[in-house]
Amino acid sequence: MTTMPAPPTVGSLSRLSRLALPWAVARLGFRRQFAYPQAALWGLITNAFFGLLRVAVLLALFGTRPQVAGYTPQDAITYTGLTQAFIMAFSLFGWFDFMRAVHRGEVTSDLLRPASLLGFWAAQDAGRALGQFVLRGLPMGLIFWLIWGLSWPPGPLAWVQVILSVLLAWALGFLFRFLVNCAAFWSPDAVGFGRFAWAVLGLGCGFLMPLAFFPEGFRAVLAWTPFPGMLNTTLELWVGVTTGGAAWAALGAQLGWTVALLLACQFTLRAGLRRLEVAGG
Repeated sequence: MTTMPAPPTVGSLSRLSRLALPWAVARLGFRRQFAYPQAALWGLITNAFFGLLRVAVLLALFGTRPQVAGYTPQDAITYTGLTQAFIMAFSLFGWFDFMRAVHRGEVTSDLLRPASLLGFWAAQDAGRALGQFVLRGLPMGLIFWLIWGLSWPPGPLAWVQVILSVLLAWALGFLFRFLVNCAAFWSPDAVGFGRFAWAVLGLGCGFLMPLAFFPEGFRAVLAWTPFPGMLNTTLELWVGVTTGGAAWAALGAQLGWTVALLLACQFTLRAGLRRLEVAGG
């Protein structure tokens, strides 16, 4: 006698729906990036042009020296190419989406969805980041590889560390951007605060140049901030400047700051939503 499989319980369906919604949101965020291919093309051309200028500046810094702060000229070229490849995926020039949702009142509809507000926006940004990396990051990497060649992670373990670091860099960057956007709960015009935050991010994450090129005192200060983990750590693992135990320590620092910023976002979001309820009814 055959037995019929037990029907799914309400709890299991609820768990499935909680998993399905973030996946659907991330997929929509990914597909949305392909809505304007011409804009992406011109953005890619612009990024490539400025990437060429940045390479010229860095190579002039080396002069006839074979190495600077552990970087060879080829490493510096790779570093520049990767920063240009990640620039849109990591939203290094700014991100005001959640801020606009708060100011326009759209956040109230977000609260009606059967998912946490932070998780909903994280899923949406994950899809956006992947879409931007496919649409603009990979072509940028190909351009640099065709013109100059690229350095590659030295071995399978290094590749694993780089992939883990990329995921943590995105998570860390998103949480920082979301935390900055939460200023909209307290200010009707928080854009200026956001622009200051992006300027600090661009300097502190190593986008302008590798942090190893900065004075030792400045690097010591940055080591106590989450900014290096948002880009510099990943790229130093890629070019092999950080290896061995130092590589795992760098990944641990990224993970620690991610947890810290996650807690900060949750606390700030709860405080902001309480303020929204009092002010908006």
